[in-house]
Amino acid sequence: MYAVIKTGGKQYRVSEGDRLRVEKLEGEVGAKINFAEVLMIGGEKVSIGAPHIKGAVVTAEILAQDRAKKVIVFKFRRRKNYRRKNGHRQPFTELKVTSVVGV
Repeated sequence: MYAVIKTGGKQYRVSEGDRLRVEKLEGEVGAKINFAEVLMIGGEKVSIGAPHIKGAVVTAEILAQDRAKKVIVFKFRRRKNYRRKNGHRQPFTELKVTSVVGV
């Protein structure tokens, strides 16, 4: 059984045992998180929400709170003596899906 959940403005297809990185969520390492915004549940029978499936819940455990590798942003205009160098590290939460419960 799999589910499509929405978190951080993005949609993820998850099933039990999956590990995924999502936009930063509040919580300590080892805490449980419930996702009630389940858009679809698939398997033998497919259920599609309008927009969400009532009563469906995906439970996950927080494995890590970290920041991704550095991305270098370099802006350059030739012959204008214009150079800007900037770096960015996006925070993320790593999750392990423990259960997918549908209705």
